[in-house]
Amino acid sequence: MSGATLGQRLGAEALGTAFLLAIVVGSGIMAERLSGGNVAVALIANTLATGAGLVALILTFGPVSSHFNPVVTLMDAAQRQLPWREVPAYLCAQIGGGIVGVWATHLMFAVPVLQLSTKARTGTAQMFAEFVATFGLLIVIASVARHRKESIAVAVGCYITAAYWFTASTSFANPAVTIARSLSDSFAGIRWQDAPGFILAQLVALVVALLLATRLFQTEPSTARAN
Repeated sequence: MSGATLGQRLGAEALGTAFLLAIVVGSGIMAERLSGGNVAVALIANTLATGAGLVALILTFGPVSSHFNPVVTLMDAAQRQLPWREVPAYLCAQIGGGIVGVWATHLMFAVPVLQLSTKARTGTAQMFAEFVATFGLLIVIASVARHRKESIAVAVGCYITAAYWFTASTSFANPAVTIARSLSDSFAGIRWQDAPGFILAQLVALVVALLLATRLFQTEPSTARAN
């Protein structure tokens, strides 16, 4: 945890998550408008903007706080990197920031600010894909934060770029993102009734990632000396 005050960290979380959603939803709207109906081209544009934006946002806000994701916050708290008493404030900042980011994007693209998505993302395959996407993200963060902390922005950006394509759900991997995207009836949206299944899959992935990361990446002092 940085030496920043709680207010500074919450501000970074809210602003960073707002920009993340602006990038995801805004690039989705722009891609859909310019791709001429070619969904693959639209997804490529959405993917590249999201991955690049994540790198920039983590580099920008990392010195203060750059979770932008409730499951990352919960993982930090479970690993005693963040006091549990601060978790509710982090979650509110992330969810609130994400919603504001979606509304700001709607204003930029001259569409109705208040929307509910009608884009269906349902079924066991989608739920499992969200589990895989979130599990992979948390494992990347758990390892790189411990062993190559200076590379975490690039690692997260590259992972999300890849996960857009190797997961059937296009890798939401973030409850705040899921909630905010349910409020945009755009290329990047998700029906509100499908959002709880995604969030449940993300939370299950958190539990499994915590169990595995504890065994996989924590080295006993005696082992470290022997090596």
